[in-house]
Amino acid sequence: MRTVNEELRRKKKIDLMEHCFECYAEFGLNNVGIKGISEACGVSPANLYGYFNDLDDLIIQATEHSMSKVECDFMSLAPNSADDLERFISEVPYWTAKQHGKQYRLMYQIYTNPKYREYGKKFFEGVNQRYSDYADSLTDILKIPAYILRPMIFVFVRACVHYALYEDEFYLQEQLRFLKQSIALFYEKLKSQE
Repeated sequence: MRTVNEELRRKKKIDLMEHCFECYAEFGLNNVGIKGISEACGVSPANLYGYFNDLDDLIIQATEHSMSKVECDFMSLAPNSADDLERFISEVPYWTAKQHGKQYRLMYQIYTNPKYREYGKKFFEGVNQRYSDYADSLTDILKIPAYILRPMIFVFVRACVHYALYEDEFYLQEQLRFLKQSIALFYEKLKSQE
């Protein structure tokens, strides 16, 4: 019986984090207090404190959880072959801006706040590892070594997030052009070595 209660508690905590993050993403970090958050989550403020030490703890955990989900969504669209790279590079920036633009804006608002900056540094250390693992997983599929693919992924992700934040088409297209040219050059070199 205890296991069921722990599982229900874990699911409820996830639900609270997701509702909290969405509420902040919609209305802004400084525009919603504990009362607004508890209303968005459908619980009393006291219930929130049953799951989190304080509002800062809720913000930190909700941000990490929600942005990890965004990463998973992003990585789930990975190209499934070298021929699929063009689609991935062309479509994903617009998709992620539409799907996750508010979340990116909130994440940067939180992680650049001096109060939460150390948590941001820790989160991005994890991002570095996750995207390095992502590069490793794509190496056989794309026939591009991870040490070449890794910086390409970082450039691509940065371009996507920048576009989601600012809708800067010029910056996005310049980054995508660089990536496409780099990939084409790599495949040309690979073909010439065969």
